[in-house]
Amino acid sequence: MSDTPASTFGGRRAVPPNNSNAAEVDLPTEELQGLVPRGVNLKDYLNVTAVHLFKERWDSNKIDHHTDKYDNNKLIVRRGQTFYIQIDFNRPYDPRKDLFRVEYVIGRYPQENKGTYIPVPVVKELQSGKWGAKVIMNDDRSVRLSIQSSPECIVGKFRMYVAVWTPYGILRTRRDPETDTYILFNPWCEEDAVYLDDEKEREEYVLNDIGVIFYGDFKDIKSRSWSYGQFEDGILDACLYVMDKAEMDLSGRGNPIKVSRVGSAMVNAKDDEGVLVGSWDNVYAYGIPPSAWTGSVDILLEYRSSETPVRYGQCWVFAGVFNTFLRCLGIPARVITNYFSAHDNDANLQMDIFLEEDGNVSSKLTKDSVWNYHCWNEAWMTRPDLPVGFGGWQAVDSTPQENSDGMYRCGPASVQAVKHGHVCFQFDAPFVFAEVNSDLVYITAKQDGTHVVEAVDATHIGKLIVTKQIGGDGMQDITDTYKFQEGQEEERLALETALMYGAKKTLNTEGVVKSRSDVTMNFDVENAVLGKDFKVTITFQNNSSNLYTILAYLSGNITFYTGVSKKEFKKESFEETLDPFSSKKKEVLVRAGEYMSHLLEQGFLHFFVTARINESRDVLAKQKSIVLTIPKITIKVRGAAMVGSDMVVTVEFTNPLKETLQNVWIHLDGPGVMRPKRKMFREIRPNTTVQWEEVCRPWVSGHRKLIASMTSDSLRHVYGELDLQIQRRPTN
Repeated sequence: MSDTPASTFGGRRAVPPNNSNAAEVDLPTEELQGLVPRGVNLKDYLNVTAVHLFKERWDSNKIDHHTDKYDNNKLIVRRGQTFYIQIDFNRPYDPRKDLFRVEYVIGRYPQENKGTYIPVPVVKELQSGKWGAKVIMNDDRSVRLSIQSSPECIVGKFRMYVAVWTPYGILRTRRDPETDTYILFNPWCEEDAVYLDDEKEREEYVLNDIGVIFYGDFKDIKSRSWSYGQFEDGILDACLYVMDKAEMDLSGRGNPIKVSRVGSAMVNAKDDEGVLVGSWDNVYAYGIPPSAWTGSVDILLEYRSSETPVRYGQCWVFAGVFNTFLRCLGIPARVITNYFSAHDNDANLQMDIFLEEDGNVSSKLTKDSVWNYHCWNEAWMTRPDLPVGFGGWQAVDSTPQENSDGMYRCGPASVQAVKHGHVCFQFDAPFVFAEVNSDLVYITAKQDGTHVVEAVDATHIGKLIVTKQIGGDGMQDITDTYKFQEGQEEERLALETALMYGAKKTLNTEGVVKSRSDVTMNFDVENAVLGKDFKVTITFQNNSSNLYTILAYLSGNITFYTGVSKKEFKKESFEETLDPFSSKKKEVLVRAGEYMSHLLEQGFLHFFVTARINESRDVLAKQKSIVLTIPKITIKVRGAAMVGSDMVVTVEFTNPLKETLQNVWIHLDGPGVMRPKRKMFREIRPNTTVQWEEVCRPWVSGHRKLIASMTSDSLRHVYGELDLQIQRRPTN
């Protein structure tokens, strides 16, 4: 009697869905054909006494497969590449009369045609692209095999058996968790869909477990280190669990297109109980503020142990965790930051900013938002589902913004297709194209209901697209991989191609040029430090022989990094008289008390200055965002920076504000150096310094980092980091 209810597959298929790596069924130890004659002892035939997998960190299996960094005592290999095992028998193996094979099984309902049951035959010569096992040593009772997996093999954790043929049926080894084998994507194998031919790129995009994520503002770019921690204890199992939670069919887990698309849906919790709950409203009750995380390890381990979404994330946290997921499974990946990123709900290539007649922004009519920056990921893979030339980097985004095929996910979208305007190719290319190519359109909403296009800024959106440079912490500009330079013929052609393939542009803004005013206006904001007063200086220049009077208005707003305004903290009107051919400066003082009580997560302030020239009725408008300079955490170490030696880490923070900080949490992380830790301080009084010491024992040598963050009720996005060079333990 079957233990699976018929309703599971309702007559549509003979086998229930095989969508869990963790679910198991034991293969029988004996598959006999009829009764065994009296007097025959099956133990007289070839019997397996032991299996050796050479799975220590120093064994060639892990070194050759670049899996020696994983903190995992099981065998981990990459597909399409040979590895070695040894089988001990009860007597010498005779290839003329003895027949055995190795079997790999994944999931509860293994089937050979689905790639979930893999019988590996012993062959004379290994064939490229096919499973096979070749005897490379036959010594007394031990046989050593070179096993080659298929470069299209499912990625996951396989159970391993050895089956021996007898005249009466098959004898098979018992289930042994010690022989479980993880098989990963292989960027070193030319036949693998994720093959990357540059060794330095593989080192960076697969093996580097510490990254840099860029944020802030286009004119004030900030960076923070992020611990991807893809090799840390439990992370590989957590990444496989993410696919189990998505109920992703095991047969699709060898396809990086499907794996990255499922990952983009599962890293956010919207609609599928995925890894992270997003929150952009500055209220983080019952969770950890996005700015407090120092890396992905705590998040993925908490998700695995609790089996419920972790609170809270914003775009850089989603991107950091998604990068860990991809790199851990062996897919080359990197985090991207797009400055001035269009969140354009209907992907119409147009961000409409509506102005009232006096020049102020109409919050009622303006629905589109321009994010100061937005982070997503790129994953490297071939795209056999698209025409030739669209493989390579694919944009994938796990921040829940828009629905794609019924779920909050985005990509993989070919970056090359986005650049050339080929937005007809799956997945979600029109949305990514709009994020980097939309026009900013200023429209005056007249009181009689008519709309007048005042100005079009075609260069604001997608101003700069960056990622971490290979082999260093600096910034690499990759804008030209997404778009041609503004004004080039190719850029025009890419836009026309996108429009032809269905991207929408509601207003014809070509050739919209306002008559030039005699007066120009600009403004600057001096370097603004958190908790301090600062000045905004507005400059007017009269380029004519006329005398003009001006009514000007400055609005200062606290904004989310998504461009959405939370609170207007400053408004000031003033009048100026401009003599012919003269310039005039107006200084406006912004006091700390005006903005501190309303401050958000990342210290973004947005200023909008509008001016109306009374004589000509011309309206001048300018806007600028700034990021407040936030204090840093200091990290120091003492003791030998050596694998296996104790080292004392000291974290120090001084409160620079005039107010007491309440409920302060400091997070500390360092992949390969220490496990993520956190400590709470009930309060830190003004100008008071707190210290926290931890003893750690590094287990990975080479360049490492310690990363710290601080969060409190009134101050967040405080970071600090320290570069370390951990020495190998000397061999006696």
